[in-house]
Amino acid sequence: MVTDPFDAAAAKMRDAAMSDVAIAQFHRLYDAWKSDSGGAWIREQDVEPVTDVPSFHDVYDTIDHDRAVAAFARTAFLKLNGGLGTSMGLSGAKSLLPVRRHKARQMRFIDIILGQVIMARHRLGVPLPLTLMDSFRTSRDTMRVVDRNRHFRQSDVPREIIQHQEPKILESTGLPVDFPKNPDLEWCPPGHGDLFSTIWESGLLDALESRGLRYLFISNSDNLGARPSRTLAQHFENTGAPVMVEVAVRTDADRKGGHLVRDRRTGRLLLREMTQVHPDDRSAAQDISRHPYFNTNSIWMRIDALRDLLSRYDGVLPLPIIVNHKEVDPTDPGSDKVVQLETAMGAAVSLFDGALCVQVDRMRFLPVKTTDDLFIMRSDRFHLTDSFEMEDGDYHFPSVSLDERYYRNIEDFDERFPYSMPSIAAARSVTIQGDWTFGRNVTMYGDARLEDQGHPSYVPDGQFVGPQGIEPDDWV
Repeated sequence: MVTDPFDAAAAKMRDAAMSDVAIAQFHRLYDAWKSDSGGAWIREQDVEPVTDVPSFHDVYDTIDHDRAVAAFARTAFLKLNGGLGTSMGLSGAKSLLPVRRHKARQMRFIDIILGQVIMARHRLGVPLPLTLMDSFRTSRDTMRVVDRNRHFRQSDVPREIIQHQEPKILESTGLPVDFPKNPDLEWCPPGHGDLFSTIWESGLLDALESRGLRYLFISNSDNLGARPSRTLAQHFENTGAPVMVEVAVRTDADRKGGHLVRDRRTGRLLLREMTQVHPDDRSAAQDISRHPYFNTNSIWMRIDALRDLLSRYDGVLPLPIIVNHKEVDPTDPGSDKVVQLETAMGAAVSLFDGALCVQVDRMRFLPVKTTDDLFIMRSDRFHLTDSFEMEDGDYHFPSVSLDERYYRNIEDFDERFPYSMPSIAAARSVTIQGDWTFGRNVTMYGDARLEDQGHPSYVPDGQFVGPQGIEPDDWV
């Protein structure tokens, strides 16, 4: 009879054919959660700000662009594709969400990613293998799309690896949750830090090395700015560093996010999330002049250095734990309270001596986490080029705030923009309060604002929306 709560979780994982590595990883997270030892503070007095990071433009001027293609030919591409987009009410892979049209075709995240890889292969004559790290919930639908793309072919390197799954744990007892109504909801992915144990088990590194590949570029599938770059490949090769993290300059909008610091004791880089900031240090941590860079979650790694590190830890890296408090059914606030135990990929930078950062422009950081972000991506601020690059004039976007009651979920969002996004090329900000549906060819400018009318409302075709709402159509 199983009496220890973790033993019950381990038994459940074995029954689901989870590997020993997956169980060992979950055991480490579970013990850290139970002992409350995984969320130790990273105190301000123990770290130094990261400054003097070379920018992409500085790097570009030093690159031999013929050699850059050779470095790029030794690079593989890995996309984290396990996300479901639950923050937008999606139940499937976020990468299957349409972003915008290109030459009459509706393009999803995955279509644009494949297009970027195919064009880089064709124009530069490089192999550039692409591997997706899917989850048990995203694999089938995603690979169906990949299989149907007649221009994407790859047989010598795995096209996907499947990240592990782990039980959701009842907050009250520490036991794995039981949810007969939908057993799939009893499981969750362990965060993108699970990438490393998944890579270790998959044999991916051996497959890459056997093809003469040396470098691995890893990024999120919902960040279409994180496209292949021969300039950064050459810079990374030139540095000889084991790891290079792409960072961007923090703005006020980024001050509550994870940022890079340097450990005073070891001299190593650390990724400090706000959950690891002591309340007394919050002001300093959010000071963007003191800590000017945030982590874009795009990382370059030397394959041999990663293999050696994983070998040292038998595939289970000692990454800080992230505890997410949720309901077993995200759509039912009254369902059982559970914890999901995760790790972050970027935290692995603290395990390497000599890790570096490079500052990139916002053109390499275009994440879509909410429908506010999607609103901008689908708008006339962007043009999708024939190289499948999301192109904008200056990448300084208006702030967008859409009423969560009516726009948070993708179905509600799409219903209220039945034709297209309004033009926001002349907008500094966009604020929509209340339930508004938009007609064709609507233009928003300045600090565009629509107030809640207390009932469903409509913006007619061809109207202009500014600081005072819909402009009157009569002459004064």
